[in-house]
Amino acid sequence: MKIFILLGHTDPATLSGALADTYETHARAAGHELRRQNIGDMHFDPILHEGYKSIQQLEPDLEAFREHVRWAEHIVIVYPTWWSSMPAMLKGLFDRAWLPHFAFNFADHGLTWTKLLEGRTARIITSANSMPWLLRFMYGPPTVTLELCLLRFAGIRARSTVFGPSERASERTKARWFRTVERLARNGK
Repeated sequence: MKIFILLGHTDPATLSGALADTYETHARAAGHELRRQNIGDMHFDPILHEGYKSIQQLEPDLEAFREHVRWAEHIVIVYPTWWSSMPAMLKGLFDRAWLPHFAFNFADHGLTWTKLLEGRTARIITSANSMPWLLRFMYGPPTVTLELCLLRFAGIRARSTVFGPSERASERTKARWFRTVERLARNGK
């Protein structure tokens, strides 16, 4: 399977980075073909300076991101949950790169759209410093923007795995999380 991994934390020396590394190692060992980008290594302006009135020219790293998404059969996005959502740089990446004629096209009447990335799957792996069930109960799923509003909007069948509370987790609990990621990676899920 062709798998694209995106580390959505700017610092790879974190739990998110370790989870992405684990996924990459075990997916590669299982024979999957891999590509990876770390958002902290990418150079792009995450700000839409004029909104969508005019589309800013995409920097090479955003073009590479889009090419990786087109190439992939399965996309894995790993990031920490901050304020019940994704980090700003990750949101900025999608603000800039997830555009009409790439991810979707609106119909002329504006009520429906064509999903241009159908046939792909995605796995969101995130950690939170709260109990996942508590986040869901109080605010809704922390992955809702990425999973439903971005990936599924473009036709990508997405599922999420939420680990937490991350900062208070014992080594035994973290080992269980890493085993979960290893299994997902081997199976290309």
